Amino acid sequence: MNNSNYFANITLRRAIAHCLLAAMVGGMVLASPAAVAESAYAKAKITAPTTKTLFDPSKVFLGITPTGWVNDDDPTIDDDIGFKQIVSEMALAGFQGSSVGHKYPTDTKVLTDELNLRGLKISEPWVGTYYTIKAMDEQTLETFKKQMAFIKTMGGTDIVVAELGNAVHQQPVAVLPNKPEFTDAQWKALLDGLNMLGALAEKEGMRLCYHPHVGTGVEKAPDIDRLMAGTDPKYVHLLLDTGHLFYAGVDPLAIATKYASRIKHVHLKNIRKSVLDSSVASNSSFLDSIRAGVFTVPGDSAGAINFKPILETLAAANYQGWLVVEAEQDPKKANPLVYAQMARQYLRETIGF
Repeated sequence: MNNSNYFANITLRRAIAHCLLAAMVGGMVLASPAAVAESAYAKAKITAPTTKTLFDPSKVFLGITPTGWVNDDDPTIDDDIGFKQIVSEMALAGFQGSSVGHKYPTDTKVLTDELNLRGLKISEPWVGTYYTIKAMDEQTLETFKKQMAFIKTMGGTDIVVAELGNAVHQQPVAVLPNKPEFTDAQWKALLDGLNMLGALAEKEGMRLCYHPHVGTGVEKAPDIDRLMAGTDPKYVHLLLDTGHLFYAGVDPLAIATKYASRIKHVHLKNIRKSVLDSSVASNSSFLDSIRAGVFTVPGDSAGAINFKPILETLAAANYQGWLVVEAEQDPKKANPLVYAQMARQYLRETIGF
């Protein structure tokens, strides 16, 4: 089933799901299926977007990561929220898909059944590559193949990749001053490796999308330029992560403008600038910055990033693919459903659906 067909009736399916939730108390259905369906049709008609859309809704899909509910890098950021609640709240907020978190079932049949129940898909898996350190080429390749097989089973196309050789984003060190700087030999190994993985992905109908990431060797604008110049556009695409770029002192709009034709996956992450400024001044680690609340969602008035021109730039370039909301927040401090709904409402108002 292709993405266009899968999401063709998403507004109606969302409305039905919401009406079913509203009609249930303590597991007991209080309304007949016919009444629920009739209410759903009415709701779908009422909530259909009336403004002009920036993107084609059959080709651009709205996702959210589970990092607002639970953090994969820091297990202490957790509020005992289980997988089913996470994906139910994603669906309730109006999203179409999700990346994968450590609380998700590893059995693809179980995962598929739970996602289908809520009208969700998997937007991407993550692969850390290790081409800039020794004796990791084979492990990198095997991990990539495994994740490629996973996303193909789940009906997706995009694989998110970042080079983690000597990365410091998970270390208790000042993250920006200690980013790894690659030698020419390391750059060649990385670029050759990415071209090879990208060719494998392209052969299988998949897309390798490279994620510049704070605390890694591909973080700043010159790093991104070198990676883009040294890789084949047919095989290596760019993931635009607004939050990671802003954190590293890179203008997300400038990158979106410069590389619009190569951007095939997007993470919409906002920044609380006062927290970022404090983190930079105190040489905080990346995880300490997250604990302090450096990230938030699009639509949060406390955020510093203006997403509208970025989205308009992507739309002008005929962007097709996932727009994935991401905010690594502590669920004990920032209610995940509230922030998911905040982001979804912002996107509805900004892109028209």
